Amino acid sequence: MSASSTTPTAEVQAQIAGLFVYPVKSCAGVALNEAVLTESGLDLDRAWMVVDTQGEFVSQRELPRLALVQVQLKWNEVILRAPGMLSLHLHADRVEAATRARVWDDEVPAYDMGDTAAQWFSDFLGQKLRLVRFDPDHRRLSSPQWTGGIEAPNQFSDGFALLVASQASLEGLNARLAAGGQAPVGMDRFRPNIVLSGLQAHDEDRLGAMQVHADAPVQLLPVKPCTRCSIPDIDPATAVAGTAVGDALQAYRRNNTLDGATTFGMNAIVREGDGAVLRVGQTVTASWAF
Repeated sequence: MSASSTTPTAEVQAQIAGLFVYPVKSCAGVALNEAVLTESGLDLDRAWMVVDTQGEFVSQRELPRLALVQVQLKWNEVILRAPGMLSLHLHADRVEAATRARVWDDEVPAYDMGDTAAQWFSDFLGQKLRLVRFDPDHRRLSSPQWTGGIEAPNQFSDGFALLVASQASLEGLNARLAAGGQAPVGMDRFRPNIVLSGLQAHDEDRLGAMQVHADAPVQLLPVKPCTRCSIPDIDPATAVAGTAVGDALQAYRRNNTLDGATTFGMNAIVREGDGAVLRVGQTVTASWAF
């Protein structure tokens, strides 16, 4: 049953249409048929991050060519490929020296991934960089302003364990782009973890606690609309930046409660289900949260 934002029923039902992880923050994502859920999001999501010589994270905002770094998960390896570069193989369970890294306002313990990884990113992106891994023993918590005081950990994400979006929201954006003579864009522009089908456009904004019908009880709680920066305007295939997506969102997705920022998708936290397996095709039910 499809949800309707104009005549809401007591419960909305949707399906998981896509699952994505982004092992290295701001590099390309990996589409999965199934993913293990942890209290800090999908397993390996934003577990690694590229930093400058001061330990400050870098992203596509400053270095759009990060979008060209393709990631493959293979057994216990994370394999990175980029144009003109030999592949970089990272062992998923090996790190080198302990270090510190900064992501937004949080300075957190991390592990340096060594000189080979540092040189690989430095050569590809043209400045001195290093690759770090999040320390899994550290609990970096999402803002209690949005979680209602719930302790909700995440790793190197921008602030929350999960990003949820719907296919209908993307279709609505692409209809607006087409009306303006612009080419359609893919969901990879918005870097969600969970994509839902069976909703009307932006119904994800209005969902309460989401129950995923998995092999164990799973509850995800949407807590904050995702404000959008310049990254959705970067073509992930070319790393060329434009303005069409941002311009289109400005016309209909400005959020006055967030200082007029444009939003697309909902940040969510994990309330239950650490260790459960999410799969494409699973049913998701939720109440409305108006």
